[in-house]
Amino acid sequence: MKQFKLYNNIFGWVAFAIAAITYLMTIEPTASFWDCGEFIAAAFKLDVGHPPGAPFFMLTGRMFAHFASSPEMVAMCINAMSAIFSALTILFLFWTITHLARKIVFKNENQPSLAEIITVLGAGMVGALAYTFSDTFWFSAVEGEVYAYSSLFTAVVFWAILKWEDCADEPLAERWIIFIAYLMGLSIGVHLLNLLCIPALVLVFYYKKYEEPNLKGTLLALLISFVLVAVVLYGIVPGFVNMAGWFDLLFVNVLGCSFNTGAVVYILLMIAAIVWGLWESYKGKSELRSRIAFCVNMIFVGIPFVGYKAWLWIVLIAAIVVFAFKWKKLSGSLINTILLSLMVMLIGYFSYGLTVIRSSAQPPMDQNSPDNMFSLERYLNREQYGETPLLYGQTFVSEVKWKRSGNNCIPIYEKRGAVWNKKAKNSPDEKDRYEITGYNERPVMADELNMFFPRMHSAREDHIAAYKAWSNFQGKKVTYDKCGQKETVMKPTMVENLRFFFSYQVNYMYWRYFMWNFAGRQNDIQGTMGELHAGNWITGIKFIDRMLVGDMDEMPDELKQNKGYNRYYMLPLILGLLGILAQAYGGKKGVQGFWITFFLFFMTGLAIVLYLNQTPNQPRERDYAYAGSFYAFCIWIGLAIPALVRLVEKIMPKTIAAILVSVLCLGVPTLMACENWDDHDRSGRYTCRDFAYNYLVGCEEDAIIFTNGDNDTFPLWYIQEVEGVRTDVRVCNMSYLQTDWYYSQMLRPYYESEAFPVDWTEPMYKNGKRDVARIIPRRQDSISLQQAMSWLESDKEFTKRIQGYQEDIDYIPANRLYLNIDKQQVLDNKYVDEKYANRIVEKMDFNFNGKSYLGKHELMLLKLIEEGEWKRPLYFAVTVDPALMRSYQRYFIHEGLVYKIAPVNRCVDTDKMYDNLCNNFRWGNIQDSTVYLDENNLRMCRTQRQMFGTLIKALCQEGKFEKAEAAIARCEEIFPKDLFPVNFVDAGLSGYQEIIEAYYMMGKTQEARDLIAEAFSTSEDCLNWVFSQREGLWASGLRLANNQLYVMQDLLSNMGSKDPELIKIYGDMFQQYARLYQSIR
Repeated sequence: MKQFKLYNNIFGWVAFAIAAITYLMTIEPTASFWDCGEFIAAAFKLDVGHPPGAPFFMLTGRMFAHFASSPEMVAMCINAMSAIFSALTILFLFWTITHLARKIVFKNENQPSLAEIITVLGAGMVGALAYTFSDTFWFSAVEGEVYAYSSLFTAVVFWAILKWEDCADEPLAERWIIFIAYLMGLSIGVHLLNLLCIPALVLVFYYKKYEEPNLKGTLLALLISFVLVAVVLYGIVPGFVNMAGWFDLLFVNVLGCSFNTGAVVYILLMIAAIVWGLWESYKGKSELRSRIAFCVNMIFVGIPFVGYKAWLWIVLIAAIVVFAFKWKKLSGSLINTILLSLMVMLIGYFSYGLTVIRSSAQPPMDQNSPDNMFSLERYLNREQYGETPLLYGQTFVSEVKWKRSGNNCIPIYEKRGAVWNKKAKNSPDEKDRYEITGYNERPVMADELNMFFPRMHSAREDHIAAYKAWSNFQGKKVTYDKCGQKETVMKPTMVENLRFFFSYQVNYMYWRYFMWNFAGRQNDIQGTMGELHAGNWITGIKFIDRMLVGDMDEMPDELKQNKGYNRYYMLPLILGLLGILAQAYGGKKGVQGFWITFFLFFMTGLAIVLYLNQTPNQPRERDYAYAGSFYAFCIWIGLAIPALVRLVEKIMPKTIAAILVSVLCLGVPTLMACENWDDHDRSGRYTCRDFAYNYLVGCEEDAIIFTNGDNDTFPLWYIQEVEGVRTDVRVCNMSYLQTDWYYSQMLRPYYESEAFPVDWTEPMYKNGKRDVARIIPRRQDSISLQQAMSWLESDKEFTKRIQGYQEDIDYIPANRLYLNIDKQQVLDNKYVDEKYANRIVEKMDFNFNGKSYLGKHELMLLKLIEEGEWKRPLYFAVTVDPALMRSYQRYFIHEGLVYKIAPVNRCVDTDKMYDNLCNNFRWGNIQDSTVYLDENNLRMCRTQRQMFGTLIKALCQEGKFEKAEAAIARCEEIFPKDLFPVNFVDAGLSGYQEIIEAYYMMGKTQEARDLIAEAFSTSEDCLNWVFSQREGLWASGLRLANNQLYVMQDLLSNMGSKDPELIKIYGDMFQQYARLYQSIR
């Protein structure tokens, strides 16, 4: 056994080295898109990221950031942290597989044969390396995100319970249990996914402690494990903060202390209670005192305080007391172990103290401002994201229940507890105090329209359309009472509900990802509706793939050359299925190991599917959430080796069979590495950093830029916070600007960026004040912006009372506003160049006709325009939702990746835009064919290329043909057509329509025709591929066909008048494809 342990350690570290080298070679050298920029910035400056936060990730990231030789290297160091932690995950996976393989291979644990050792080590290497090179895990391993770290916690916790199993009957074996509890506490500060390991851990405990386990005992163990998950997730995590909040409320509002004093006192009392409990249970002098101490700790830590119902709290407190005093097996030593586990879990959980401390320091990134226990509770509960029904709730046709109040009908809301906030101060000398600013209210929905296990619950229009498509919706008529009137709607049936659940949530959003990792992947294009060309799973076996996605040999070149086209020929899947059989039929220990692995697989996969209850049209692929499930399946991949060895050893010596099978099966992870390398190698890619730089460098000094989504906000935060680029520019996310905490942050100065020039004080916008302003016209003509803001800011009764409303409301008494412009002031402040002097308008008009209200974010923008006096430049990023810009876009100056709000009619500043695009912008190595650009990066590139198209067309309209030609040359240098086709399969021309139009303006008809020919060639390839599919696949190809028909139609309608020859060349082709499309639609 000593020999095996030596080899086991050596080969485990070899697996680690292979993984570490792979990941370190392929990490992104700077920040990645999505949340990575935010996480890296938060780690570097110990800022507060989005709920529910990851303070322990931040602390660890901060440590790795210290190894950076310059700010530009910080991101690489934190990415390297993910790579190292991912490699450590592989190490512990190897040891986990070898532990489980021993149980079904070793006949004599103390003296295993050489063949058995080779078999077990081969199993470990094959399974561990399969996970190393798997699609999902490799993706997370090379970026600065929490999922690599979370995977490490999962791996170590699962390995630790197996180490406990080895020494469970020895003295001090409980130290492994306490170690696991500590890791659980730490993992809460990274991601809650690790808690899903608990059922598998409890099964290991049950199978070890009970010599004759049975079905009844197994089910009871699972029930206890689910209770433990609930205790941690719904008891300790929120309960501890709830208790601290109640103490703080007492100390602040009653005793007059400062904020968080009560929380500190509570923590000290909690420590004292645990120490008392440990002392009593260790000394064992009084069983009664030990049990009382147990009760006090379980209650004091907040476990019973689930939800908002006092009766439920009483029931749970009573249950704890009954359990403590009635369960005879609750010995002093067990109480001691439980309290020690609770103590170390809380030590790990205390990493959230960093969140409160840093939020109190008001850092530049302080999302949700969780600087006290009440805001921390909401932060942890992710309240800003709303609730999703799980077992019972609304469908997409559900309506709020109404009740009569006099002559009016009012909606019914269920109050679920008071919302406590810091009282806004008019002066710093005022005492700290909390006040109730509202109640957690949830609308009560009409029971007739609700259903059990509601999967189709969102009422968003695009979601409803997708629900109907995925479920083949027909519905059933349901009549309900709407405040005395009978209304009839088509409610989804349970069959349709389950059809959506299995077809979309289970199949498309889980099994598709599973097959990506173990069968093959069509490409890296994001799929949303099961499109023929986008992100499906494949095998590489032609006759199977033809049934799944049609004939891939006939695909357009862009799809064929996609680096995400990975074929594993289902070999990892086959090995995994063999491993399942090998473990399930591997005797008593094998069966036990199977159920342990199965529940790890289920809880980190399908259980998450059930819990998330995802809506359609997700903004990105979500496979990273299920990495733990794929981890478990790789255990089974490894366990296929013993099964194959047993087959092969019938025809050759055992040792040779073990060597042969292990070597041959190592070909599977080798195949995965070869297929996946090109689409997981992010080395040399600087797009996230450089595109963020492009947004900021295009802004004037001390500007304010309004952004909207993750990918036009987090990269900008990263490059400012970490690399210190253009910290004079204030980045303002419009989604966050709907909250009072973000208002407060915008009204504070940071770095070289001054506060927003707005004179609102906290009592004017906090705690429910002016969250929205209804638009209720009281006159036909427009009013000035100053009048509107003055009316809104007034607290006089006549500005808040309106007939038909029972309560005071904030409103604006007109739907059209205007702002008179002082032309000389605009020029004196150099807000616009002198060349625009004759284009400055006398008055800016803002038309809100059709809108019923203005949100907090819109009010702030109007306030900035009103009070700004044209001193501070205001910009929108071009990627902001057009609906948010609609009322202002007639006053845009397009200068690159930003629109400047200015009192001139909309135009393109060709001088600035040319300078930005051709001279100032950075391009992140996108022109290098060896640099991998996934679909998300390509989407960003298409946006930038579109800006070239806008510039080139504007230059031609101004008669600047030489500059236009130079811009075309620069565009083709940055975006070479062999990497960025004229006509993208899934996104159209992306700037080339404007370039074609520019060629016609310059009289270069042949160059225009050449580009049109390229575009039509792509369209023809796409349409031929779609229409050549069998009938069952036509529907899934309609999106692609529609996109390309639109490209053809757009070119013919816009360019046909300039070049009638196009109609002769391509008109019949378009008509033929359009008729085909209509016939199968």
